[in-house]
Amino acid sequence: MEWIQQLVNGISLGSIYALIALGYTMVYGIIKLLNFAHGEVFMIGAFTGFYGITFLNLSFIPALILAMVVCSILGMLIERVAYRRLRRSTRIAALITAIGVSLFIQYVMIYFRGATPEAYPDIVPRQNIEFLGIKFNSQALFILLITIILMILLQYIVHRTKMGKAMRAVSLDMDAARLMGINVDNTISATFAIGSALAGAAGVIFGMYYTSIDPLMGLLPGIKAFVAAVLGGIGIIPGAMVGGFILGIVETGVSALGYSNWRDAAAFIILILILIFRPSGIFGKNTREKV
Repeated sequence: MEWIQQLVNGISLGSIYALIALGYTMVYGIIKLLNFAHGEVFMIGAFTGFYGITFLNLSFIPALILAMVVCSILGMLIERVAYRRLRRSTRIAALITAIGVSLFIQYVMIYFRGATPEAYPDIVPRQNIEFLGIKFNSQALFILLITIILMILLQYIVHRTKMGKAMRAVSLDMDAARLMGINVDNTISATFAIGSALAGAAGVIFGMYYTSIDPLMGLLPGIKAFVAAVLGGIGIIPGAMVGGFILGIVETGVSALGYSNWRDAAAFIILILILIFRPSGIFGKNTREKV
């Protein structure tokens, strides 16, 4: 019974990683960029939700939507200012720029509000729901429900809308998509907007789940989400979801076994193992590159 409860908690935690990992994998799938500033977008989402709840007196859903809108605008701004001119540059130049953008956002936030943590308001009540003799945390179930809705919405956008078709076309061949009349710049901006909106939602959910946020909070969840994306197959949307869930379940399982000090290390052990035995990830395919 206890393991079923831990499984639900692991899936809820994994859903946060999955939402962040989706931004990594969408951007990489289209322009082959590892956007390491994505964790800071997640942090901005958490603070946007916090200020929406405390100063604007918003309930959870309006605060979540506000965070998603703010983070989508931030994502497009980052792409326009920092990454667009580097699209034809080497990958290492784009990677260094992404790290620079990450540090810039962190320390701008610290400059304006300080580095002290904030206690997230307990806007969703924590209750235990008993079903068939098993107690479930209502907050964990609520997080899981919100995540599933957002992932279904993402799948609909990618597979059923004109913008989604443009994203898939650009990911396959950017030059061919441009010749077919697709506005590549707008498509890439939309990708950053959608991925950043999901990271913003993850930030609000994270704050509600862990009850504390700070300007440096995006670093570790951002790296873990990157591990989840690599585990599932970087550039593959279902892979990011599955990778996030697996990572969350593993971390919760490690803590349940009494090794909570090793829960962060578990993510990096998974990364090392996946790079050694299956670098393409669970859903990825090995491809040959011409040299």
